[in-house]
Amino acid sequence: MKTMRALWIILTVFLGGSFIFLSCNKNSSGTGGGVSHLQVMLTDAPADYDAVNIDIQKVEVNVSSDTSDAGWKTVNVVRPGIYNLLDFKNGIDTMLAAVDLPAPVTLSQIRLVLGDNNSVVIDGQSYPLKTPSAQQSGLKLNIHSTLTAGIVYHLWIDFDASRSIVTTGSGKYILKPVIRTYADAVGGSVKGMVLPAAAKPQVWATMGTDTLMALPDSTTGNYFFGGMNAGSWNLLFHAQDSTYKDTAFAVTVTTGVVTNAGTVTLSAK
Repeated sequence: MKTMRALWIILTVFLGGSFIFLSCNKNSSGTGGGVSHLQVMLTDAPADYDAVNIDIQKVEVNVSSDTSDAGWKTVNVVRPGIYNLLDFKNGIDTMLAAVDLPAPVTLSQIRLVLGDNNSVVIDGQSYPLKTPSAQQSGLKLNIHSTLTAGIVYHLWIDFDASRSIVTTGSGKYILKPVIRTYADAVGGSVKGMVLPAAAKPQVWATMGTDTLMALPDSTTGNYFFGGMNAGSWNLLFHAQDSTYKDTAFAVTVTTGVVTNAGTVTLSAK
């Protein structure tokens, strides 16, 4: 077992391209807090303009059937301000906002509130882009996606810039958004419990060049990994107290599913 421990430590430190994720689970149920993590992604279809600049100031999601202000929850925008939609075409996207939501929960709508600095650039010339409804009450989009506890989701806001800009008879430009929204689970999750606390356990998960590490809750022993790629992951339960033995086994991760790895009790040597 000492050989196995040494091998895993070497892998986690020296394995090229590995990704280290440190988490500490404080929830007694081991479900990752009973929440789902939502990341709002911005992407676009190609368009025949130099730039389409959208001033995104606020993002909200509706997690109830209440369409009044009471039904909306604000999502933290990573960088409020101007986004050139054409920077995110042909499969490129960017994270616009992120939030943890109590789960399971059904998203019914998303709302974008835009500022005044919207423009379209054509042949090097910038023109104001009018978006009266989105500036006042917000641009509302229907979703109807159910989020599961312990799963990371991406919600894509897919603009079609070529169809979203209308030219008026007076030569002005108006934004009438043509947008597709869709939410997909980003991998799966693993939860479990490792005892005793006296062993000072760490939990390592590896698959190929991916390496994750979780520190179990010091009181409950719960640990949680989220956003894992689907496939077979090797779990190593490493005792930092050398009077206890390590143990290891494999689990299968499925996209959109929280896999329960059960309770592991580390034995004394």
